[in-house]
Amino acid sequence: MPTAPSRIPAGLRADARHNRDRIVQVARGLFAERGLDVPMAAVARRAGVGIATLYRRFPTKESLVTEVFADQFQACTSVVDEALADPDPWRGFCAAIEKVCAMQAADRGFTAAFIAAYPDALDVERERARAIDGFTELTRRAQAAGGLRPDFVPGDLALLVMANGGIVAKSAEAARAASRRLVGYLLAAFSAEHARPLPPPAPLDLDPMLGLSPR
Repeated sequence: MPTAPSRIPAGLRADARHNRDRIVQVARGLFAERGLDVPMAAVARRAGVGIATLYRRFPTKESLVTEVFADQFQACTSVVDEALADPDPWRGFCAAIEKVCAMQAADRGFTAAFIAAYPDALDVERERARAIDGFTELTRRAQAAGGLRPDFVPGDLALLVMANGGIVAKSAEAARAASRRLVGYLLAAFSAEHARPLPPPAPLDLDPMLGLSPR
């Protein structure tokens, strides 16, 4: 998974930065596994910091959840940026699909829960539009380079992500393994080489790609 651009406040000491990073990392995992009702005390305990340290960094539950989501959202948009920077458009396209689906497999509904609980915490619409525009451009480049089948449409990304999100497994690791297998099959089908005619595309948009719905 790519590293999100830093959101660490300027001026934090090294130990404070470490505590902040550790708290956010642990909270992300707990929220993804157990939902947003995880107590702040549980986050502090898992992160190995005192509850006072946690509240000094994040005075409210909403501030912690928002920070976790912002880092995760930035990681998603950075996937698109990295893919667009790849000189091989088809390789960049494949890498972006693999990373976004891996993030989704680890998400377990956290993004949707965040939007439902804190609908005004971030400028979701602007970031969502930026990511979708990037994927659309990535699709165009991959087709122009001859790697991506010419009948692929942006809505097919939504179809892929919905299929990936429907994976049910006994453990998180099994879900991640199943996701990797599914994405491998689908990327092979997306390749322009040996492409066969398909039924007409479904009337889907890219909103499910980020687990978001327009307000």
